[in-house]
Amino acid sequence: MPTKTAALVLGGLLLTTSPVLARDPLTAIDWLKAAPPVANIPPTLLQEPPVAQSAHGPDITVTPLERLLPPIGLVPESRTGLPATLWQGSPPEQLATLIREVPVSDLPAMQSLLMTLLLTEARPPFRDDDQILLARLDRLREIGATDPAQALVQEAGPTENAQRFDRWFDVTLLNGDEERSCAALTADPYLMQDYAARIFCAARRGDWPTAALMLETAHALALLGKTQIALLDRFLNPDLYEGMPPLPSPSAPTPLEFRMFEAIGEPMPTRSLPRAFASADLRDIAGWKAQLEAAERLTRSRAMNPNQLLGLFTARRPAASGGIWDRVAAVQRFDTALSTGSADAVRKTLPAFWAAAQAAGLEMAMADLFAPRLAGIKLDGKAAMIAWRLRLLSADYETAAATPPNDSRHSRFLASLAEGQPAAELANTSQEQAIATGFAPDSTLPAAQKLLLDQGRLGEAILVTMKSFSHGADGNLEAATQSLAAFRHMGLEDTARRAALQLLLLPRG
Repeated sequence: MPTKTAALVLGGLLLTTSPVLARDPLTAIDWLKAAPPVANIPPTLLQEPPVAQSAHGPDITVTPLERLLPPIGLVPESRTGLPATLWQGSPPEQLATLIREVPVSDLPAMQSLLMTLLLTEARPPFRDDDQILLARLDRLREIGATDPAQALVQEAGPTENAQRFDRWFDVTLLNGDEERSCAALTADPYLMQDYAARIFCAARRGDWPTAALMLETAHALALLGKTQIALLDRFLNPDLYEGMPPLPSPSAPTPLEFRMFEAIGEPMPTRSLPRAFASADLRDIAGWKAQLEAAERLTRSRAMNPNQLLGLFTARRPAASGGIWDRVAAVQRFDTALSTGSADAVRKTLPAFWAAAQAAGLEMAMADLFAPRLAGIKLDGKAAMIAWRLRLLSADYETAAATPPNDSRHSRFLASLAEGQPAAELANTSQEQAIATGFAPDSTLPAAQKLLLDQGRLGEAILVTMKSFSHGADGNLEAATQSLAAFRHMGLEDTARRAALQLLLLPRG
């Protein structure tokens, strides 16, 4: 390494040299020297008499500039059914807090609704200052939906400010697409204050001399901590550390640290890391087991399409037995049985398949994948009940309601609920009674949501109702009743029915 004095000199040159200083003085700009243009207005126009027919002024329509802002989102309102004014009228900081914190864990209907809210095209609220977009990006990352997060910030403009760029840089690292963000950072270094990121990007783009010089400067000026210096040094000079003991892994790595540990041949397992890191295991460089575990984890949070999970599950034969390999084998056997169209083959494989799905918390994904194919197969006994439950959990729940497997009270209540009219006289448990009350014709919109809707704060009303439903799922029956009634009054009938069915059909840990 250069001496500390040399590094200081070089660093000073590096940090003070700027393209701005190389430009000509501002007074040299041609248009400042030129005479101002003279308006070429025909004299006759200036002498025209006024044409107003009365002393009354014209009608003026005032539109706040915020209303003219283009909506930001990946899914058009024609598909989501949510208006572009979804976030209007609410305090931005309050909305941002709700978006980041509304609980949806183990509540598939709420997970799906949250994804819809995060991805729908909607205009920012008044005086937003980017708070809603940043909250949407943060929640997408927390869910593990790094691809949609990257697409959303790119649609909004990732280099508009440093806050957007920070989030874009992180998700591109997790998605293995950092070439794009590094190019932007190299062109405009002011977008990020992190010196380690600039060093990484210089090296990533093949400019090793600049990367090495910036590392020496950072070391001399103490711009980075010792652990960051050690990691960057190994990243830039891997040959010098061949055979050396591995570096201690950070307990809470940043995406940049995660990628650099991977680059120096010391990849970190993602199982104990936040869900967003699981997306890195979906790349081809990861082993099949790591891909399967990451796909299951992301599918449980509704961040991944179940078809991608099925593609991984059926990619090859299980490599071993036990754990995830048993699930792979069960899914493959059931998929094969369905392909044959044999009711006997389906009857034999369905119970093991359903048990495997329950053990992994993948009931909803398997319902989405296999319920349509089960509809045309005649089953009886235990297999018929499992198949019917799978269909009730799918988007085809209303059609399934017409063919319950038996005439038991519970089956009849589930069928009536799937049709949107749960029979109160069939409700046997307090939870069923609370659900029936929420769907009753005389149910009313709760006062809190009514006030928000009266003020045009639809998005906030939906988030508040989602939060209330989570309390209902935890045992607050009054909250369950009120939230189901609120969803229905807001036009979210499908969400209300599926949420209620899931309460009754999916066990909560």
